[in-house]
Amino acid sequence: MQIENILVTGKIYKKLEALISGRSLNKQFRYLSEEDVTSDDLNWADALVCVHPFPSFHFGNLKWIHSLNAGVDRFMSEVEWKDDVLFTRTISSFGERMGEFCLSYILQDLQMHEHFSEKQKEESWEPATPGQLKDQSIVIFGTGAIGQKIAEVFSTFGSKVSGVSLSGKSKDPFQQVVSIDNRDQLNNVLQNADWVISTLPNTAETENLFDKSIFSNFDDVGFMNTGRGATVDEGALLKAIDQNHVRKAILDVFREEPLPKDSPFWNHEKVIVTPHISAVTTAEDAVECFVDTLDNIENDRPLENQVDMVKGY
Repeated sequence: MQIENILVTGKIYKKLEALISGRSLNKQFRYLSEEDVTSDDLNWADALVCVHPFPSFHFGNLKWIHSLNAGVDRFMSEVEWKDDVLFTRTISSFGERMGEFCLSYILQDLQMHEHFSEKQKEESWEPATPGQLKDQSIVIFGTGAIGQKIAEVFSTFGSKVSGVSLSGKSKDPFQQVVSIDNRDQLNNVLQNADWVISTLPNTAETENLFDKSIFSNFDDVGFMNTGRGATVDEGALLKAIDQNHVRKAILDVFREEPLPKDSPFWNHEKVIVTPHISAVTTAEDAVECFVDTLDNIENDRPLENQVDMVKGY
């Protein structure tokens, strides 16, 4: 496939222009805000680089769409896809960034930072023994590139790391992988977990996956969601926290973002809220992935970041 005309849009289109202009790509580019994109622009373009569908979006003469996000759920839910259009997504250092995010909060918990901070305020000298990662059982939902990288981080410290996926197919570095559909195996893994981390995308199979039936198998477990908010039944999560199935929740993603002011998560003593920052895409990351993908397309090389339109990721 040969690409000549490329339309770039999204909130960071000016940063992308500055970075792409320094590359010798020998292509024609148009850089526009989403509001300024016209039907003529889409008819002109062979390729579109964007974050998500925008008001004037249509396929026009597009051969390829490249998402600046790792998650593509809005395209999957809002657009009736054309079979002859290639769809790719940004992959970069998401796994490393998310691994560091998860590690930081679990270490904070194990090393009892909050406990000792409170004791300092009380001017109270009360020694206690912190936990260690080597004694932790970590269960990661999602065994793709991001889940594998998070698993590598914890495996390095000797944690027992199990994976959960749709297929249940074995993958390194997970010590075991179970299928979401094999509830006996899944329940056994969850009942022995110290932490459960979700990196799942939002698809028809994963929406509200974390519901009452899943949380009921948690026993005083730490829960972390860095995937997509719609994979969690938020009401069921709150009940699971109140019933001590979940002892602490680290939530980076939510069904509605920004998180509404009246959400009970904001002030819940057992919940930590972060604003979808566990793996932020930088402009530099986005350009690097886009340029690599363009080169692979034009040289007919395999694409690691092609979206499977059936699976939805």
